[in-house]
Amino acid sequence: MNSQTYNQVVLELAIAGLADLTASAQTKKAQRTPAQESHFLCNWMVESLKEKRFSKLVADDLTAWIRLARSQGAGAELKHLLERIVYQYQAIEKTEPALGIGLNAMIEELKQAQWLVFTDTDITAKLKLDGDGQSSLVIDAKEFNQHIKDDQLIKPINLYVRADEQQLTRIALSHGLLLSQSNKKTSLIKHHKTYRIYPHNQQPALCQLLA
Repeated sequence: MNSQTYNQVVLELAIAGLADLTASAQTKKAQRTPAQESHFLCNWMVESLKEKRFSKLVADDLTAWIRLARSQGAGAELKHLLERIVYQYQAIEKTEPALGIGLNAMIEELKQAQWLVFTDTDITAKLKLDGDGQSSLVIDAKEFNQHIKDDQLIKPINLYVRADEQQLTRIALSHGLLLSQSNKKTSLIKHHKTYRIYPHNQQPALCQLLA
């Protein structure tokens, strides 16, 4: 029975891919171009998928990355993708705080940066926030009050955000939080995107990555 989490599997995959790329370059004793690196990693992912080297939790990721590499070549930047995965997933492994504390610390930082932050409103229908262009974060009051217990996140929380995505991702990571990839369709706040945080950072799919 495979008890690995998605986080563990995607980090294992990224580390293995970079290690095999480095080992191959050392064997060839030549500096590889980005196009050659992408070609190697694409083939490596094809073989990994075929051999079921990693848990099926990342099968859809591998399929998508292979498709990307075949259509974009070096533009797929597979090496950079794997490096970003290693950086972020190792970062939360080393620094994971109680996520309730992390979320509240992030909120305080955003307020200091003049974001509009609302955590005291029940979000049950589509709402509009007139923020006059300011970055903003809205969290449903029930989720904010009921999904954190003893400083720990016990259920997922939706974050409705209008802001620079990379800035948000960087700030969240600095407080030990992984964010889901954004979803505009599920947002209950007009002109905002939905991000989710999960207990123990156990995202069910690839998190929002830094560029």
